[in-house]
Amino acid sequence: MANPFILTAVLPTDLQAFAEGLRRAHYPPERNHLHAHVTLFHAFAPSLLEELRDYLPRIAAEFAAPHGAVKGVMDLGKGTAIALEAPQLLALREGIAAHFHGSLTEQDLHEPRPHITIQNKVTKDEARALLAGLPRLLVPWIAKGPFTFPALALHRYCGGPWEPIKTCAFRGKQRL
Repeated sequence: MANPFILTAVLPTDLQAFAEGLRRAHYPPERNHLHAHVTLFHAFAPSLLEELRDYLPRIAAEFAAPHGAVKGVMDLGKGTAIALEAPQLLALREGIAAHFHGSLTEQDLHEPRPHITIQNKVTKDEARALLAGLPRLLVPWIAKGPFTFPALALHRYCGGPWEPIKTCAFRGKQRL
């Protein structure tokens, strides 16, 4: 699909800055076109843009910012990620998936494992080295406990960098 839309959960500023530093240190520079993020949906069809622009602000207005927590590390095979625990975010994602039922790609039909990719498309040895060292760096984040995802962000995939389309801050009261 050409130029699909990607939906992410925005990270809190402090966790975003931490993850960005790790990406700069460990992601292959020639491939590091993106900021640290949590992908909720990988590919909405371009034909859904108007519906996404209408629907996402309504969801963000209705629901309170979902909680998440740093859980540990995730082995991506040829990469490494920060694993997150985010049941409220997954419940919100489930509602969005139900709304767009019949329009989701095969990849987006599977329940995601929330994470922040720190390194990808490296050798298995490089990934194992970061996998071994990252847990100690995460201790303060695990100890800190829950955080909130402040917003949803919609992007257009442009073959490398993503074009920002719309950010919808959570401002509702309803908890999932």
